[in-house]
Amino acid sequence: MVKAYELRGQSKEDLLKQLSEHRKELSELAVAKVTGGAASKIAKIKSVRKSIARILTVHNQQQKEGIRKASAGQKYISKDLRSKKTRAMRRALTKAERSRKTLRQQKKDIHFPKRRYAVKA
Repeated sequence: MVKAYELRGQSKEDLLKQLSEHRKELSELAVAKVTGGAASKIAKIKSVRKSIARILTVHNQQQKEGIRKASAGQKYISKDLRSKKTRAMRRALTKAERSRKTLRQQKKDIHFPKRRYAVKA
């Protein structure tokens, strides 16, 4: 069984080589299952599948990180690299947009300031 932290240090070629080995092993184990192989082989199928998933996860993360570095500093970011959030949050006004006032509102604020009252104690 492979560990994710061990995979992160490996190159793309090593990962793909390891992936093909695990896939080959999985196909052999599947054949053993059909032909009535040993229980130890059948039990190993789950760990091999998990290992394949780990290798693919690390590979995809490395690819995404490479794309992130390549697209750094560009005007537009591809959609899969943008922050997900929620649809409503993505469409919400920014702080700057929220704080803006129309010319009419600015004039109204200047000419009719909020009244302050002194309360007698």
